Amino acid sequence: MPVRVLVVDDSNFFQHRLKDIINEHPDLKVIGIASNGREAVEKAAELKPDIITMDFEMPVMDGVTAIKHIMANRKVPILMFSSLTYEGAKITLDALAAGALDFIPKDFAEVSRSSEALKKKLHERLITLAGASARLAPASPTPVADPKPTASATTTSAATTHLRTNAPVASSPAIAKTSGSVDDNKSAATDNYRLKNKPKILVIGASTGGPVALAEVLIALPANFPLPIVLVQHMPENFTKAFAERLNKQCKIQVREAVDGDQLQPGLALLAPGGKQLMLDKRNGGSVRVLPDDDRVTYKPSLDITFGSAANTYADKVLGVVLTGMGSDGCKGAGLLKQCGSSLWSQDEASCVIYGMPMAVARAGFSDKVLSLKEIGPRLVREVM
Repeated sequence: MPVRVLVVDDSNFFQHRLKDIINEHPDLKVIGIASNGREAVEKAAELKPDIITMDFEMPVMDGVTAIKHIMANRKVPILMFSSLTYEGAKITLDALAAGALDFIPKDFAEVSRSSEALKKKLHERLITLAGASARLAPASPTPVADPKPTASATTTSAATTHLRTNAPVASSPAIAKTSGSVDDNKSAATDNYRLKNKPKILVIGASTGGPVALAEVLIALPANFPLPIVLVQHMPENFTKAFAERLNKQCKIQVREAVDGDQLQPGLALLAPGGKQLMLDKRNGGSVRVLPDDDRVTYKPSLDITFGSAANTYADKVLGVVLTGMGSDGCKGAGLLKQCGSSLWSQDEASCVIYGMPMAVARAGFSDKVLSLKEIGPRLVREVM
């Protein structure tokens, strides 16, 4: 049975081009189209699709508000179409906080010419995310209040409230609140694992589901966290600046997008810029190099490159953490870290949106510790402070 897709967009052209592109794949079928957020909420309840593609700017009700209503009624994977601008990035981050699983750039030129690259990316993303529906938490018993129709909900979203108050952000609805792993059921008192070497740097990588997962981990860290932190999140250019600013407002530690030559400092997290690569440099007490894009590398930024650089620079004094994400980026770099004697943790399957990157690391035997998402931040504090 094909994956059933609901398309939500206010552009008639985009609706029909998306429908044609999606229906080209034998395992995908568009079962409905909605022209605004209000209609999306109604059709999601009526048709019960396996996955929804969602525009962000629509009349009557915007995409972020629609996501909140849909997720309150029935958890369903949602893929956002996002503008590749700074403002588009901020809206997309609101959508992810509201429960969307992932996003894809909204490029009218690619859609118009039915780009093969777009088709492949969209088909793969829809099928993979639809398969993640089993990890979605049960729907909230209390639906959200029906707001007045609005052109944009970004200023009133729950995520924005967290930004203003620096309050901790709850786990995404996309993350199942299960605790089936052995590690999750052990208390700190009965778990004898300890880091074998005192690390000098913490490197964390993520992809699909990463923005919410990274926030949960970093919010748990105190302002006086003693290690410099490097973050690698698969994101396009323009998005990483907005994401770093968001994290900086949410967290006690400092977070900013990395610039070439930035010094590594305790309690400072540097986020690798989208579209570029980040490497470490031991000179001047430790700094980062931000390098131009290389077409030979699939991911920009790539966790493999940053992990490999960390292994070369800090040898056995690195603590690497691999969070939720599609694919296997980070696995080769994790192997280099292990060869040098460094430590590596990975997120468990139950708490991942997509169990790809951490699965690759765990199955290769590189993970010293498999932890649920809610355990990683507190565990970092216990092991490092």
